[in-house]
Amino acid sequence: MKNDAFAIYLNDHLGGSVGAIEILDHLIETYEDLPIAGFCQQLHHEVSSDQETLREIMRALGVSESGMRKAGAWLGEKFSRAKMRVKGEEVGEPGLVLALESLVLGIKGKELLWRTLGVLRPTWPPLDRFDFAPLHERAINQGARTDAERLRVAQAAYQPES
Repeated sequence: MKNDAFAIYLNDHLGGSVGAIEILDHLIETYEDLPIAGFCQQLHHEVSSDQETLREIMRALGVSESGMRKAGAWLGEKFSRAKMRVKGEEVGEPGLVLALESLVLGIKGKELLWRTLGVLRPTWPPLDRFDFAPLHERAINQGARTDAERLRVAQAAYQPES
């Protein structure tokens, strides 16, 4: 691909999806017997599907996956996990709020990715086979659901002292 900046942009989003899946894997394991784990499993399924769509787009455009960007996202998730542990990973502690907030921010980025690709579609013929409107709508829905969970757990985590 001649447009290196576009390849970097797509790889940054792929790396973000790798980090999101790592966070979700950790949350599913940490909260396996609680309702939040079911929420995270559903979100994991959707994010994995979106990640595969992004990979298909990259293949269609001849963009190679950057191992370094994916490794950077993996490493970033490990730092995020350490921060969660420091803040507390029990339900009612801020670590879960921070993890969900990270996911909300990442999902917002994905929403912007799908909008951008939809705008670029007319100028990049390999993108013709992709319908970005449903992907954009799903990202909006994912973000809203994840933010609702974040706010729910924030109420438990940030109670005034008695």
